Amino acid sequence: MTDFVVLEKADDVGGTWRANTYPGCACDVPSALYSYSFAPNPEWTRAFATQPEIHAYLRDVSARYGVTGHVRFRTELTRAQWDDALQRWVVETTRGRYTARLLIAGAGPWNEPLVPELPGLLDFPGEVFHSAWWNHDYDLRGKRVAVLGTGASAVQFVPRIQPRVARLDLFQRTAQWVLPKPDHHVPRVERALLRRFPVLQRALRSAEYLGMEALGVGFRHPSVLRAIQVVGRAHLLATVRDPELRRALTPDYTLGCKRLLFSNEYYPALTRPNVLVHPHAVRGVDGSTVIGTDGSRAEVDCIVLATGFRILDMPVAGRVFDASGRSLADHWQGSPSAYLGTAVSGFPNAFLLLGPNLGTGHSSAFMILEAQLAYVMSAVRRIRAAGWSSVDVRPEVQAAYDAEVQAALPTTVYNAGGCSSYYLDANGRNSFSWPWSTGRMRSRIREFDEGAYTVRTGETSTVR
Repeated sequence: MTDFVVLEKADDVGGTWRANTYPGCACDVPSALYSYSFAPNPEWTRAFATQPEIHAYLRDVSARYGVTGHVRFRTELTRAQWDDALQRWVVETTRGRYTARLLIAGAGPWNEPLVPELPGLLDFPGEVFHSAWWNHDYDLRGKRVAVLGTGASAVQFVPRIQPRVARLDLFQRTAQWVLPKPDHHVPRVERALLRRFPVLQRALRSAEYLGMEALGVGFRHPSVLRAIQVVGRAHLLATVRDPELRRALTPDYTLGCKRLLFSNEYYPALTRPNVLVHPHAVRGVDGSTVIGTDGSRAEVDCIVLATGFRILDMPVAGRVFDASGRSLADHWQGSPSAYLGTAVSGFPNAFLLLGPNLGTGHSSAFMILEAQLAYVMSAVRRIRAAGWSSVDVRPEVQAAYDAEVQAALPTTVYNAGGCSSYYLDANGRNSFSWPWSTGRMRSRIREFDEGAYTVRTGETSTVR
């Protein structure tokens, strides 16, 4: 199949692994699992790969499988609308118009950084940047730096910048569970064996999958994760001796309610003399001073925003429109929903990748993507073979599926863990998490189920 294009707003492939280049950027899923099953990589130099290696891997796979030649770089989608008369998607971009039978939205939820609207931030006289837009030209040596946020990015870059800065003020809205990271350098001899015997690579991937799935049981049964919290508390106790600081860093919710974080360096970095942890959110900025909600103040030269991404209000939702001109965002009204996280009623021949309620707290995004792509390609083959002009998931099917997912979520740690996380949308509904195992996900999304769709052939529509 060659009649396709990939529209990419940047000048290279790699997605989040191209965009995020902050110091210490790495994956928190084991390397053998965080890769395509059809393109194993025996050359990972660490058990948990770093950003440069992952980006290089993605570029290599794209070139090796002939995808790069289909990518239109520096081409940003501005609007895509379904034309019912043409039975085509009309796609407007910064570099011209396209028409297409099918539209696959692969922007993903970790695409647009979330920049908080803090009073006074725009008037800050120093340097301000988000961790996803790291300014490598700005020299942090000897600077007074405020870090806003303590999520996955901050846990990785704070230990890297702490030795260089004169002072680091870390504003922590919510304490995070941080577990020890079983990371290590992969010796050359081990890499040589994986290269020579591919079966070993497959066995390693399977072992890592089973290990992560065992952890995943706890997400569905929070009592299991409460037992694992012992490891987190021991890690905190062993690395943070100051009882006041340790108390500030101790979460008051169940492990897994927020994204799991792994680091062997984060807690030690926070104990250094040039670091001050403010266990509060930021209220605003006054000149060069960052002010916490408790009234604490920090005079700084630079502010680094570690404030995450627009996970559930993805900008692409405001750029994709149905035949009547209503956008995905209009349909969702703050609570994203899609059948199997992939298809939305009213948007024929359109599919989402890493869509609503497919997120897991324990497994690899590659596994989700491969399951979805198998489903989408099954649909594409069926549409082409049958000569259909369009398929549109039936609204009652989508509603029933969504009800099933939402009914399963209340007992999971995502909903019952006692925290407020990015899993919850603007309406307080969990629109992010998958409440079952990834095995069940792969089984559920294995093959296109045409019976869930209204099929249009020429001028007629048929419920299959």
